[in-house]
Amino acid sequence: MTTSARSETGRRRLSREQVLETALARADTRGLEALTMRTLAEELEVAPMALYRHIANKEDLIDAMVDVVFAEIGVPAGGDWKGAMRRRALSVYDALSHHRWAIGLMESRRNPGPSNLRHHDAVIGLLRAAGFSVEMAAHAYSLLDGYIYGFALTKMNLPFDSTAEVADVAASMLEPFPAKEYPNLVELITEHAMKPGYDYGDEFEYGLDVILDGLERIRNAA
Repeated sequence: MTTSARSETGRRRLSREQVLETALARADTRGLEALTMRTLAEELEVAPMALYRHIANKEDLIDAMVDVVFAEIGVPAGGDWKGAMRRRALSVYDALSHHRWAIGLMESRRNPGPSNLRHHDAVIGLLRAAGFSVEMAAHAYSLLDGYIYGFALTKMNLPFDSTAEVADVAASMLEPFPAKEYPNLVELITEHAMKPGYDYGDEFEYGLDVILDGLERIRNAA
């Protein structure tokens, strides 16, 4: 550690940004369960009490981490609402792919930070400007986020990552049963999921476009 990283008393200088950067890295690689104030202090090579100059407690830490994730997401703005909402959805999905621990926390914070609030306000504002009523904006927001977070959670928990692994998982899953017991499932696996280049993640954009097209029809009808 360089001399500049230490104060005159020999203690490491910390900032809130450093604390959050280290906490995010630990949660991204090891999961949120591996993140405690003690382990965070150890990684930063400081006494645990040093953290409390920057973070009030574990809940404050998580609030701040979630706000950092929201800051990484593109804020939708102006113009074509469908295009903006599509880009926003892809940005949320990409952020959740990098911060898997955050999937169940993005909408659960009692003390949201400014990036969190700014993001929600921008989404609602875009929908309202596009002609959605307040009620329909609420429906659209709920529908889109339910799909985004739900798909991200499903993708994260799949027992395979590649086409080759699909075949292995399918074989072990169906092995105990008669070969013709589940013909529709076998057809989907063999004729679709096992094709070269198959990636379950590609299904995300298909479903997203279906939802956006449906919202556009409802908006136009209203």
